[in-house]
Amino acid sequence: MDPPFEEKYKSLLTNGTLLSKDKDDVIMSYYEEHELPIIDLHRLTLSFSEREQCIKEIRRAAREWGFFQVVNHGIPQEILERIQLEQRKLFHHPFSKKAEENILNLSENNGYRWGNHTATCLRQISWSEAFHMPLTDISKIGGDNKSLRESIEAYAATAEKLAKEMTEILAENLDVSSTYFQENCLPETNYLRMNRYPPCPFYSEVFGILPHTDSCFVNVLIQDQIGGLQLWVNGEWISVKPHPEALLINLGDLFQVNLVGSTYSSQNWVN
Repeated sequence: MDPPFEEKYKSLLTNGTLLSKDKDDVIMSYYEEHELPIIDLHRLTLSFSEREQCIKEIRRAAREWGFFQVVNHGIPQEILERIQLEQRKLFHHPFSKKAEENILNLSENNGYRWGNHTATCLRQISWSEAFHMPLTDISKIGGDNKSLRESIEAYAATAEKLAKEMTEILAENLDVSSTYFQENCLPETNYLRMNRYPPCPFYSEVFGILPHTDSCFVNVLIQDQIGGLQLWVNGEWISVKPHPEALLINLGDLFQVNLVGSTYSSQNWVN
């Protein structure tokens, strides 16, 4: 079921100079593990003072990190477990079926992508595969993938509600209407991305996914307990310690572009 990474990158893996020979280019696999700010959203439903303190913590985390974790976020554990199960089943299809057939009946090709086909050196390789789909296409998923469609619909509905709640809280601290994001983040601009990082025998030489900033307004991320998410903060990479009950919220490039002068951070790099 895995993409043919070694075949695709054979010339780079056999003829390229291993990065570990150059101390300035080594891709380190282990960094000091940090726990991002964890915010209990249940406090938003309590007394005025508790709600205000919770809002302050959300804004502080957005300003200082651009990333934070939330618990009691309103998305049932059953929904989270179900979509992760369906994701594993989807990626378990043979590679040929994922790559050549539009198995999800999506409008944007088949939504499947893997690796980096323009890589010219080891440090440009992405050892991962993904399905990227607009939420407006979810209703088209059918056939053998009915349970996948239902799990995505359940997750998307609750995650969208959470994202709107976070953006409204952040907007209140800026010179914009609390409905700014709701008015500008239209349904056709909402996407779901499912990522998988197959075992890599060259894990110290290549990236699972290339360092990047997220282009979205706001991202709601389910992180499994294996870990691997890394952030570039204050001039160094840190590993994010997974929390079994938390979801990750991060602000994207569009947040900053559309709100020039925003006091919130959206420029942390992700690895």
